[in-house]
Amino acid sequence: MSKSFTIAVDGPAAAGKGTISKAVAAHYGFGHLDTGLLYRAVGAKMLEGVAPVTAAQTLTPQDLARDDLRGPEVAQAASKVAVIAEVRAALVDFQRAFARRAGGAVLDGRDIGTVICPYAQVKLFVTASAEVRARRRFLELAAAGKVITLAEVLADVKARDDRDMNRAEAPLKPADDAVLIDTSELSIEEALARALAVIESRMQPAD
Repeated sequence: MSKSFTIAVDGPAAAGKGTISKAVAAHYGFGHLDTGLLYRAVGAKMLEGVAPVTAAQTLTPQDLARDDLRGPEVAQAASKVAVIAEVRAALVDFQRAFARRAGGAVLDGRDIGTVICPYAQVKLFVTASAEVRARRRFLELAAAGKVITLAEVLADVKARDDRDMNRAEAPLKPADDAVLIDTSELSIEEALARALAVIESRMQPAD
Protein backbone atom coordinates (compact mmCIF):
# COMPACT_ATOMS: atom_id res chain seq x y z
CA MET A 1 0.00 0.00 0.00
CA SER A 2 1.67 3.21 -1.16
CA LYS A 3 -1.01 5.64 -0.01
CA SER A 4 -1.62 6.45 3.62
CA PHE A 5 -4.41 4.60 5.43
CA THR A 6 -4.95 5.63 9.02
CA ILE A 7 -6.54 3.55 11.77
CA ALA A 8 -7.29 5.39 15.02
CA VAL A 9 -7.76 3.29 18.16
CA ASP A 10 -8.85 5.04 21.35
CA GLY A 11 -9.89 3.86 24.78
CA PRO A 12 -9.07 3.84 28.49
CA ALA A 13 -6.10 2.13 30.14
CA ALA A 14 -5.92 -1.69 30.02
CA ALA A 15 -8.93 -2.05 27.71
CA GLY A 16 -6.81 -3.90 25.16
CA LYS A 17 -6.32 -1.13 22.59
CA GLY A 18 -2.54 -1.57 22.56
CA THR A 19 -2.74 -5.32 22.01
CA ILE A 20 -5.34 -4.91 19.26
CA SER A 21 -3.42 -2.06 17.61
CA LYS A 22 -0.15 -4.00 17.48
CA ALA A 23 -1.90 -7.06 16.05
CA VAL A 24 -3.75 -4.99 13.44
CA ALA A 25 -0.52 -3.26 12.39
CA ALA A 26 1.26 -6.60 12.11
CA HIS A 27 -1.64 -8.09 10.12
CA TYR A 28 -1.54 -5.34 7.47
CA GLY A 29 2.14 -4.45 7.68
CA PHE A 30 1.29 -0.94 8.89
CA GLY A 31 3.38 1.22 11.18
CA HIS A 32 2.23 1.34 14.82
CA LEU A 33 2.49 4.19 17.31
CA ASP A 34 1.49 3.85 20.96
CA THR A 35 0.86 7.55 21.56
CA GLY A 36 0.51 6.91 25.28
CA LEU A 37 4.25 6.28 25.35
CA LEU A 38 4.80 9.90 24.35
CA TYR A 39 2.96 11.07 27.44
CA ARG A 40 4.55 8.42 29.64
CA ALA A 41 7.99 9.56 28.48
CA VAL A 42 7.10 13.18 29.28
CA GLY A 43 5.73 12.07 32.65
CA ALA A 44 8.91 10.13 33.43
CA LYS A 45 11.05 13.17 32.62
CA MET A 46 8.77 15.31 34.80
CA LEU A 47 9.36 12.92 37.71
CA GLU A 48 13.08 13.52 37.15
CA GLY A 49 12.57 17.27 37.52
CA VAL A 50 12.15 18.39 33.92
CA ALA A 51 9.35 20.87 33.28
CA PRO A 52 6.54 19.05 31.37
CA VAL A 53 6.40 21.46 28.43
CA THR A 54 10.18 21.39 28.06
CA ALA A 55 10.11 17.59 28.22
CA ALA A 56 7.49 17.44 25.46
CA GLN A 57 9.32 19.88 23.22
CA THR A 58 12.64 18.01 23.53
CA LEU A 59 11.33 14.44 23.37
CA THR A 60 13.54 12.02 21.42
CA PRO A 61 13.04 8.45 20.13
CA GLN A 62 15.43 7.32 22.87
CA ASP A 63 13.01 8.65 25.49
CA LEU A 64 10.33 6.30 24.11
CA ALA A 65 12.66 3.31 24.45
CA ARG A 66 13.09 3.62 28.22
CA ASP A 67 12.27 0.46 30.15
CA ASP A 68 10.58 2.25 33.07
CA LEU A 69 7.55 3.68 31.29
CA ARG A 70 4.97 1.03 32.27
CA GLY A 71 4.83 1.48 36.05
CA PRO A 72 1.85 3.02 37.89
CA GLU A 73 3.81 6.09 39.05
CA VAL A 74 4.74 6.99 35.47
CA ALA A 75 1.17 6.23 34.32
CA GLN A 76 -0.22 8.74 36.82
CA ALA A 77 2.42 11.30 35.81
CA ALA A 78 1.46 10.76 32.15
CA SER A 79 -2.19 11.42 32.95
CA LYS A 80 -1.21 14.63 34.77
CA VAL A 81 0.95 16.05 31.98
CA ALA A 82 -1.68 15.11 29.38
CA VAL A 83 -4.04 17.78 30.75
CA ILE A 84 -1.49 20.51 29.92
CA ALA A 85 -2.46 22.14 26.62
CA GLU A 86 1.12 23.12 25.76
CA VAL A 87 2.30 19.52 26.22
CA ARG A 88 -0.43 18.18 23.94
CA ALA A 89 0.32 20.81 21.29
CA ALA A 90 4.01 19.91 21.30
CA LEU A 91 3.20 16.27 20.59
CA VAL A 92 0.44 16.73 17.99
CA ASP A 93 2.72 17.30 15.00
CA PHE A 94 4.74 14.16 15.77
CA GLN A 95 1.59 12.05 15.86
CA ARG A 96 0.02 13.54 12.72
CA ALA A 97 3.23 13.10 10.73
CA PHE A 98 3.30 9.43 11.71
CA ALA A 99 -0.36 9.02 10.74
CA ARG A 100 0.35 10.30 7.23
CA ARG A 101 3.20 7.88 6.58
CA ALA A 102 3.02 5.91 3.33
CA GLY A 103 2.07 2.27 3.73
CA GLY A 104 -0.52 2.76 6.47
CA ALA A 105 -0.47 3.60 10.16
CA VAL A 106 -2.20 2.47 13.35
CA LEU A 107 -2.20 4.94 16.23
CA ASP A 108 -3.61 4.13 19.64
CA GLY A 109 -4.28 6.59 22.42
CA ARG A 110 -7.07 8.66 23.92
CA ASP A 111 -7.77 11.39 21.39
CA ILE A 112 -6.65 9.94 18.06
CA GLY A 113 -10.06 9.74 16.41
CA THR A 114 -11.34 12.99 17.93
CA VAL A 115 -8.32 15.33 17.75
CA ILE A 116 -5.17 13.88 16.18
CA CYS A 117 -6.68 12.08 13.16
CA PRO A 118 -10.35 13.12 12.84
CA TYR A 119 -10.25 12.04 9.18
CA ALA A 120 -8.89 8.54 9.84
CA GLN A 121 -10.46 5.95 7.56
CA VAL A 122 -11.17 3.69 10.54
CA LYS A 123 -11.89 4.70 14.14
CA LEU A 124 -12.23 2.17 16.92
CA PHE A 125 -13.02 2.81 20.60
CA VAL A 126 -11.86 -0.12 22.70
CA THR A 127 -13.21 -0.26 26.24
CA ALA A 128 -13.96 -2.61 29.15
CA SER A 129 -15.33 -2.26 32.68
CA ALA A 130 -13.06 -0.64 35.27
CA GLU A 131 -13.03 -3.87 37.30
CA VAL A 132 -11.92 -5.98 34.33
CA ARG A 133 -9.26 -3.46 33.37
CA ALA A 134 -7.96 -3.24 36.94
CA ARG A 135 -7.62 -7.03 37.16
CA ARG A 136 -5.72 -7.13 33.87
CA ARG A 137 -3.35 -4.41 35.01
CA PHE A 138 -2.96 -6.05 38.45
CA LEU A 139 -1.93 -9.37 36.87
CA GLU A 140 0.45 -7.52 34.54
CA LEU A 141 2.11 -5.70 37.43
CA ALA A 142 2.22 -8.81 39.61
CA ALA A 143 3.95 -10.72 36.83
CA ALA A 144 6.53 -7.93 36.71
CA GLY A 145 7.14 -8.30 40.45
CA LYS A 146 5.34 -5.13 41.53
CA VAL A 147 3.91 -5.28 45.06
CA ILE A 148 0.46 -3.68 44.85
CA THR A 149 -3.09 -4.71 45.76
CA LEU A 150 -6.00 -5.13 43.36
CA ALA A 151 -7.89 -2.44 45.31
CA GLU A 152 -5.03 0.01 44.75
CA VAL A 153 -4.95 -0.75 41.04
CA LEU A 154 -8.73 -0.30 40.74
CA ALA A 155 -8.52 3.06 42.54
CA ASP A 156 -5.69 4.07 40.20
CA VAL A 157 -7.70 3.05 37.11
CA LYS A 158 -10.77 4.98 38.25
CA ALA A 159 -8.73 8.08 39.14
CA ARG A 160 -7.06 8.03 35.75
CA ASP A 161 -10.40 7.52 33.96
CA ASP A 162 -11.87 10.49 35.79
CA ARG A 163 -8.93 12.72 34.92
CA ASP A 164 -8.80 11.60 31.27
CA MET A 165 -12.54 11.89 30.68
CA ASN A 166 -13.03 15.23 32.41
CA ARG A 167 -9.97 17.19 31.30
CA ALA A 168 -10.72 20.39 29.40
CA GLU A 169 -8.23 19.64 26.62
CA ALA A 170 -9.08 16.66 24.36
CA PRO A 171 -11.03 14.54 26.87
CA LEU A 172 -11.22 10.78 26.41
CA LYS A 173 -14.42 9.99 24.50
CA PRO A 174 -15.40 8.02 21.39
CA ALA A 175 -15.45 9.90 18.09
CA ASP A 176 -18.99 10.23 16.73
CA ASP A 177 -18.19 7.76 13.96
CA ALA A 178 -16.06 5.35 16.01
CA VAL A 179 -17.02 1.68 16.31
CA LEU A 180 -17.20 0.54 19.94
CA ILE A 181 -15.53 -2.73 20.93
CA ASP A 182 -16.14 -3.79 24.56
CA THR A 183 -13.51 -6.36 25.49
CA SER A 184 -14.82 -7.10 29.00
CA GLU A 185 -15.91 -10.62 28.02
CA LEU A 186 -13.90 -11.10 24.82
CA SER A 187 -10.70 -13.03 24.30
CA ILE A 188 -7.84 -11.29 22.50
CA GLU A 189 -8.64 -13.34 19.40
CA GLU A 190 -12.33 -12.38 19.49
CA ALA A 191 -11.57 -8.68 19.99
CA LEU A 192 -9.04 -8.72 17.14
CA ALA A 193 -11.52 -10.49 14.85
CA ARG A 194 -14.10 -7.75 15.49
CA ALA A 195 -11.53 -5.03 14.80
CA LEU A 196 -10.39 -6.67 11.56
CA ALA A 197 -13.99 -7.08 10.39
CA VAL A 198 -14.58 -3.35 10.81
CA ILE A 199 -11.33 -2.46 9.05
CA GLU A 200 -11.98 -4.83 6.15
CA SER A 201 -15.40 -3.27 5.60
CA ARG A 202 -13.81 0.19 5.36
CA MET A 203 -11.11 -1.02 2.97
CA GLN A 204 -13.62 -2.26 0.44
CA PRO A 205 -14.00 0.13 -2.51
CA ALA A 206 -17.38 1.82 -2.72
CA ASP A 207 -19.70 0.54 -5.46
